[in-house]
Amino acid sequence: MNIKQLLIGKPFPSSSAHHERLDNIRGLAVFASDPISSNAYATEAIMRVLILISAAALSYTLPIAIGIAALVLLVVLSYNQTIHHYPMGGGAYMVSKDNLGRTASWLAGASILSDYVLTVAVSVSAGVKAISSAFPDVAFFHEHRVLIGIGIILLITWLNLRGVRESGTIFAIPTYAFVLGVFVVLAVGLARYFGIFGEPLPPRSVATDETARSGLDNFGFIWLVLRAFAGGCTALTGIEAISDGVQAFKNPAPKNAIITMRAMAIMAMTLFIGISFIATHIPITILHEGGESVLSQMTRTVVGSGFLYYWVQFTTMFILILAANTAYADFPRIAAFLSNDGFLPRWLSRLGSRLVYSSGVIALAFLSSLLLAVFGGEEHHLLPLYAIGVFLSFTLSQAGMIVMWRKVAKLKPGESLNTGITTLHYEPNYKLKRIPSIIGVGLTAIVLVVLTVTKFTEGAWLIILALPLIMLLFRTIKKHYDHVATNLSLTGLTPSDLRSPADVAIVPVGSIHRGSLRAIKYALKLTDDVRVVQVVGSEEEEIKTRKRWEQWDEVLGKAKLVFLHTDYRDYLTPLVDYVDQVNNKEFPGDLITVVIPEFVPDSTLAKALHNQTAVMLLLALRKYEDVVVISVPYHLHALPGSTEDIVVKHSA
Repeated sequence: MNIKQLLIGKPFPSSSAHHERLDNIRGLAVFASDPISSNAYATEAIMRVLILISAAALSYTLPIAIGIAALVLLVVLSYNQTIHHYPMGGGAYMVSKDNLGRTASWLAGASILSDYVLTVAVSVSAGVKAISSAFPDVAFFHEHRVLIGIGIILLITWLNLRGVRESGTIFAIPTYAFVLGVFVVLAVGLARYFGIFGEPLPPRSVATDETARSGLDNFGFIWLVLRAFAGGCTALTGIEAISDGVQAFKNPAPKNAIITMRAMAIMAMTLFIGISFIATHIPITILHEGGESVLSQMTRTVVGSGFLYYWVQFTTMFILILAANTAYADFPRIAAFLSNDGFLPRWLSRLGSRLVYSSGVIALAFLSSLLLAVFGGEEHHLLPLYAIGVFLSFTLSQAGMIVMWRKVAKLKPGESLNTGITTLHYEPNYKLKRIPSIIGVGLTAIVLVVLTVTKFTEGAWLIILALPLIMLLFRTIKKHYDHVATNLSLTGLTPSDLRSPADVAIVPVGSIHRGSLRAIKYALKLTDDVRVVQVVGSEEEEIKTRKRWEQWDEVLGKAKLVFLHTDYRDYLTPLVDYVDQVNNKEFPGDLITVVIPEFVPDSTLAKALHNQTAVMLLLALRKYEDVVVISVPYHLHALPGSTEDIVVKHSA
């Protein structure tokens, strides 16, 4: 068993792909954990802004939360339609591609990918904060939050490389443990608030590390309320995840995905409204940099600092980490869609040995770790960047669905339309079904504008700048692949256009030894015109080589020995110049062959003890389009007379 199998397990055959799909229980843990986990900070994000108005303004927290929950309901209804009509997954990217065109699909893809990178960075940072809130006197959690966060990202990466089903099983327990713990806290808090049992909750009093502003005019008041609403909209992050990864569910995948999305919405918004209600009726200290989180303060006030408190704090950390796992489930899938369309590198579309898009998993780990380090592991520095991409993808998805409903409206009973991406059918009640998309696109567009304006100076400008750059990257990669396809196309090609191989083979050698003799023998199988070329810096070197040549005359056959003299100890340039001369002067327009003998040491460490002449020569010759390079390896551990096969690597 090699190191790779030891770390991530034995490879899965392609035939077992359906076994790796998720049931609804695991699917909820993997895909719904992001919006569920946002309850750890969404209410706090609202209160951080409202406290700038006054302590009394915190009473707006619950109405704002209810408004956000209504928006979630609308978005979920729209995405149910998306899943039904685009069961292959891809969410906003596929809907935009099918209905709004390439540019819109690029914008959707860029917003979704950037959102998932931010999801990992924000969630892991918030998870580290949950532990530091539980242990405020432990300096280690505060001083090394970046290193702890990167360590957690590496752990999640490792688990995801082991397979979707395995990671879903591992993370299902903390997801439901968090939901159970917070529901118990909310139940106890509501019981104490309404005097059903236990002591009444302590009356609300608010402390803040900044002096509350007073005397705001109407514009200032509305502005801050809008900022609070925008901050609370982080509760919508991850809503689209299920529509992106429909095919991760067991069959019937669309039905199971819709069931899971509805369960997610009910669960997440119940928690959100409950936390917002309790948090505004108890003493809370709102800090703008670090400090104990609102969820931690609420739990401590309601149930004390006993077992249930630490249960909630530790499961909060795990659910926040699991929210990052949602991005690991979807980022590689969206990247694979874009890769298949030629907008990202092709290797992002290949399944790894455990039937996951392992290259996408690793890319996400690198980007999110970099982002976390740049922002110091503080999630509130990242939150202003967070929701822009989310609501942009919401708006594009629902706008695309409106266009899709127009296509459905043109169909007659019994008719269907294959768009090239999905198949649409006549639906008699399409007017009713399109209402969530029509209302949703207006509301999410308004929220997008509010987010952009209110969060612009707080860092949202970074995302606004990044999205066009990502789209430019898509365009550049697509242009490259189109260029490659044009060059490789058989259209217009005639037999006379194909270059003929020249009847010559050049074998560069450092001396006559077993490896070079092997390469010469191979070259003699290709042609009788074999030129064994050695660069020498002295007459002694030439004499030594001629003596060995004469000893092996029978093996060398018709091969010719060519010496290139140099006074400057540069052995590479004379070889390249000689190949250039043969290529362009002796055989212009024909393919010539260079056969390179190559040492293959028996250990990685031993490779460092040898000059990498063969590698450097290969790189130097790649600029010649008419030169074919063949490497004939000689394994140093092979015994004399070994009958091992010659492994030949070709490159043009």
